[in-house]
Amino acid sequence: MGLEVEPPAPPELEFVDPNEYEDATITADGATEIDYRREELQAFLEEGAWEEALEEWLADTDLGEREYGITRDLELFAEFDFFWDDFADRVGYHAPGIPEDWQTREYHPELDTWGTVSAINAELTEFGQIVSVVLKEEYIDWEAEYEPPEDLPDFD
Repeated sequence: MGLEVEPPAPPELEFVDPNEYEDATITADGATEIDYRREELQAFLEEGAWEEALEEWLADTDLGEREYGITRDLELFAEFDFFWDDFADRVGYHAPGIPEDWQTREYHPELDTWGTVSAINAELTEFGQIVSVVLKEEYIDWEAEYEPPEDLPDFD
């Protein structure tokens, strides 16, 4: 299908402990200072990872211009967060979404059905996954520093 729209700017990554998100858990084995490498990830987003992922997502998204316009009006793309998850050797992400109480809060005048809300939330999650993969596969050249304990059972 493909959606031809004005692309949003990449988010400004700020320090947020990913464990505060309902959809992310980062294991650090008691470490108090974790390097989520947000500065490097921010640079990669600005150097082209965001645009590359956005092009891929726009080519396949099921959102129409109306739904995309709602995401832009609500500035949801600016709420994305990306962080390095050393334990899992991946780029973790938190995708923004429209809250469950959107009807009582009169969140946006064009939001009219749960179907629209669900579609937007699902597509934002899909976009976050694409950005995460693009960053890991095409931009990141570091290795995870996490070393598993030697006493882990062998499941082979």
